[in-house]
Amino acid sequence: MKRTALFPGTFDPFTIGHQSLVARGLELVDEIIIAIGVNDEKSTYFSIDKRLNHIKQLYKTNPRVRVKTYNTLTVDFAREMNTRFILRGIRTVNDFEYEKTIADVSRKLAGIETFILFTEPEHTHISSSIVRELLRYGKDVSQFVPKEIELY
Repeated sequence: MKRTALFPGTFDPFTIGHQSLVARGLELVDEIIIAIGVNDEKSTYFSIDKRLNHIKQLYKTNPRVRVKTYNTLTVDFAREMNTRFILRGIRTVNDFEYEKTIADVSRKLAGIETFILFTEPEHTHISSSIVRELLRYGKDVSQFVPKEIELY
């Protein structure tokens, strides 16, 4: 049976930290579904179509990575995609507390296990929210996003 993990997030934008987690996650599972969550309550910098396109282009030659969007609970989407695992990355202790709570709920509600990869030290300062802030002020963010992604 294929071992598939769901990697959920807003990915606004997808960073080199996210890319690193996908590469490392593929060492543990057969396939990763990058799941872009749609949250109407959240204001995003890039449209859902733009984010979907960016990530699909990045992984267009990798048959082990699929990219989807969803607007349900993550555990419900994981079930819909027939995944048994959720991949998450954490940068700080604060991330750990939040992710542990969500992982406990996912296991309780749906029997879905979460595995966490710690962000590589050289990427701990990178977050989508920081990249968005830099973009708002016209700064060059090329060092924080995969070189294959054209943000402009």
